Amino acid sequence: MWDCFSKKIQDDPILSDQDCPLDNGDENPERGNWTNKREYMLSLIGYAIGLGNIWRFPYVAYKNGGGAFLIPYFLMLALCGIPVFFLENAIGQFCSQGPVNMWRAVPMLQGLGLSVVIANTLTAIYYNVISSYSLFYFFASFQSPLPWSSCFSWADSNCSSTPRVSCNVSGVLVANWTQENITCPSTDVITAPVQSPSEQYWDRVALQRSSGLDETGPIVWHLALCLLLSSLLVAAALFKGIKSSGKVVYFTATFPYVVILILLIRGVTLEGAAEGIAYYIGSGSNFTKLTEPEVWKDAAIQTLYSLSLGTGGVPTLASYNNFHNNMLGDSVVACLTNHVSSVYAGFAIFSILGHMSYIYGKPVESVVKEGFSLAFIAYPDALAKIPISPLWSVLFFSMLTIVGLDTQFAMIEVISSCLIDTFPETLRSKRPFVSLGSCIFIFLLGLPCVTTAGIYWVTLIDHFASSWLLLILVVMEVLGFAYIYGVNNLIKDLEMMIGRKSFCFWLWWRAFWLLISPFFILVIFIWSLIYYVPPTYGGVEYPDWSLALGWCMSVFSLIWIPLVIVYSLMRAEGGLLGRLKSVCTPSEDWHPYLEIHRGERYSEESCRQRKALSTKNKPI
Repeated sequence: MWDCFSKKIQDDPILSDQDCPLDNGDENPERGNWTNKREYMLSLIGYAIGLGNIWRFPYVAYKNGGGAFLIPYFLMLALCGIPVFFLENAIGQFCSQGPVNMWRAVPMLQGLGLSVVIANTLTAIYYNVISSYSLFYFFASFQSPLPWSSCFSWADSNCSSTPRVSCNVSGVLVANWTQENITCPSTDVITAPVQSPSEQYWDRVALQRSSGLDETGPIVWHLALCLLLSSLLVAAALFKGIKSSGKVVYFTATFPYVVILILLIRGVTLEGAAEGIAYYIGSGSNFTKLTEPEVWKDAAIQTLYSLSLGTGGVPTLASYNNFHNNMLGDSVVACLTNHVSSVYAGFAIFSILGHMSYIYGKPVESVVKEGFSLAFIAYPDALAKIPISPLWSVLFFSMLTIVGLDTQFAMIEVISSCLIDTFPETLRSKRPFVSLGSCIFIFLLGLPCVTTAGIYWVTLIDHFASSWLLLILVVMEVLGFAYIYGVNNLIKDLEMMIGRKSFCFWLWWRAFWLLISPFFILVIFIWSLIYYVPPTYGGVEYPDWSLALGWCMSVFSLIWIPLVIVYSLMRAEGGLLGRLKSVCTPSEDWHPYLEIHRGERYSEESCRQRKALSTKNKPI
């Protein structure tokens, strides 16, 4: 077996791993590997394709010119998305470590790895809560009629399926003026604001929403139970780490596509569907929008967030790959699948929203929503208007739940893998308990988000933990490896995995990693700060103390970066320049995980020389 690997390293570095059989089937028996390539790709695609692809992209595309938006959307994928995704994928596969230990390449930036894990944890908290919302609606869908199809006992007097129009006759509001043969000038027609049954069901039943964060209120127990169920489902899927989750993703990564196809087929057969699709990406496309900077900014933000960059999931999943896996092809396939899936889901969404606009006699733009309003108000309202509505509702919310769970698998794996890689001797044999403990931890932190003020907490976390914060993490990641570790060193490491490539091939990627990708990400970050808008939900403004708490959340995520830099410089020896060089030099533990893959570049002699250069520079 060892002769086989020696031949693979020396003669054919991109020889298939299947040509070297292993006793236990894993190239890396200590950490483990994916059982096969399919499980890895399904896990990677399932992680990248999240709720934003379903409930945010269709609205963003419609708002920014419909079909015209696809031009900047796919262009930003090429300029920012694929290069950064490829970088994260390659680094995780090279060192077979998670987002903290991969910074052994630049020891002073290991704090950046800690920041990534904290941002990932905060994101996992609200993702778990959103999965609990989906589970609640999934169970509620097993009723006929659907509980939000009309104003039932839970509704108040402001609930109505139709607008309430009155005529101001001599200062008196008359609702039935047409029956009394009264002519009402258009200036005297008054439309009273009402809430649809689906909107009141979301606020009064599902959330039991309070007036704001100042009114926290009790735990909403049906949501707490759904939150517990969501946590247990993730824990069960990760019971044996990637070995068990790799089997689960055969269902969780493919089932949403089947459901979207079913909803799309049903949607296009409904009256008004063609108008909805035309508004989304058809004849309603507005190419003049491409001259507006806002469109390009939205395309870049949607690309970076929908690929889940900067949260540690991509390098963590890649760390379980075989060393000579073609991670470049994986990255391109995963990124393209992510973007095409967003467009695909939009057709299913807008075909049914088009039918909803037809039923209500309103223009499509008046019924189009995004985020929570789309997933839990507008779309359920539209589904309630379709024959056999419980069936379509069950399918939609099962799909929404599974998409959320699929992303959570990788988020929890990031936490578990970081703990196990940090304490391998103690925790590696206790992986089921580490996964379960991580899920319980996320569940407990999510309980404040299922109180009557929970939706405000979810919005706060989303605003401060997974928006501009991720832009900082991503740009520092690219700059750290491209400039401090060195793009030449990075390319040499990559060639150890995928073989030698031409100068022109690497010139392409150098341009992206050194200039193009960080430039665009920095521009987006600066734009986000200039046009910063405090979070709101349902027209409710947040109190000052909550905004301060949100900023503290962001600071807590980022503070580890300067703290570790200062700590590393204090531990190093010599003058300031000597210390800085020391903490920027890869540690002796930076190398491929298995000795058989290290070659001459990372031989013991090479590691000793590197250790001498980085005097007393130990990993944190």
